[in-house]
Amino acid sequence: MITWLSPDDPPEHFPPHEAALSDPPGLLAAGGDLRPERLLAAYARGIFPWYSPGQPVLWWSPDPREVLLPQRFRRSRSLARAMRSRGFTLHQDRDFAAVVAACAAPRSASPGTWITAEMQDAYCCLHERGWAHSYETWCAGRLVGGLYGVQLGRVFFGESMFSRQSDASKAALAGLVDYSVAQHIELIDCQLASGHLRSLGSQPMRRHEFLGYLPPT
Repeated sequence: MITWLSPDDPPEHFPPHEAALSDPPGLLAAGGDLRPERLLAAYARGIFPWYSPGQPVLWWSPDPREVLLPQRFRRSRSLARAMRSRGFTLHQDRDFAAVVAACAAPRSASPGTWITAEMQDAYCCLHERGWAHSYETWCAGRLVGGLYGVQLGRVFFGESMFSRQSDASKAALAGLVDYSVAQHIELIDCQLASGHLRSLGSQPMRRHEFLGYLPPT
């Protein structure tokens, strides 16, 4: 049984990670809301929201967790050539709302989206408060790729990425990696594994180790 949260519960009211289900893997709680205080309390505990339209808010803490250590990012020669030859320019927080909207847009392989209007509003609110950031790829004055997420202490919690040109999302990730190295961010949270992320250097990490990177609550 999962824990049901009420919007009236204190923002930090989450069950222990050990209560997460094995099927579906990592599901920890349901309900509550997406107000900034609850989202920040969740991320500070290594918990993230992920749900589909028509569902209550679902909160997850998978074990293992997919992560990218910045120093292990695989910057292929083809990506390096693309960044030099295609006129890409990289920016941080130039148009956060546009990045979130692009991540939410339907795609040919997946016409639906889990980034609901409620989710978009919630992360734009976190951005206005200085917690959520976007890393963007621009070309000829157009936003062609990017990603967004939440930064707390030594961890950047990646949420979603998009690409309108080949290699544009990889270039944005490279920008995040470079920023992470410069600012001593030690871990980029990718949440769940995918072949695409693995090709870029992500790896599984046990939950207890992942939680060790989080700031004290």
